[in-house]
Amino acid sequence: MKNLIVLLFLLTSFSVIAAQSDTSAYQTQRLKVNALLKERSVKFGQYDQSLDTRTGIFGFQTKDDIKNSNEILRQIVLNDNNIFKELKILMDYKDQEMKQAQNSASEASNRIQNYMVSIKKLQDQNQQLSDKIEGQQAGKSIAWYLVILLAAALAYLYYSSRRKLKTQA
Repeated sequence: MKNLIVLLFLLTSFSVIAAQSDTSAYQTQRLKVNALLKERSVKFGQYDQSLDTRTGIFGFQTKDDIKNSNEILRQIVLNDNNIFKELKILMDYKDQEMKQAQNSASEASNRIQNYMVSIKKLQDQNQQLSDKIEGQQAGKSIAWYLVILLAAALAYLYYSSRRKLKTQA
């Protein structure tokens, strides 16, 4: 029984270690997405500033100003694409974690069910052994009574035959 408990403890600790490594990958991915979101925010601020930039005559935007704004906007779009890719990876991690949690729960349930079956089997065997011991003890009691009865009968026969011999002699 102690070995069973130790084995259960070891299996549980290995599951926790595996879950921690998955969680750290998830956390790393989250940090990556957050960094991309911050970068997007900075780029959007740059884009907003570039729209206000007017280096042309009479305060108009020049062709270079518009190109600069468009380049910043293109970088924002590329960054958004990266964010979507990283979010997909993040969602895949989350789905994988959920599947692992479900599998772990299912395995734990199966192990518990198997332990319960084993315990029931051992209890039945224990009951059978207890009944067998009680039967053997009852058999021993009857055997002792028979031995005592036979010893008493032999003693009675011995004394009665001696008495007959004494009366005849």
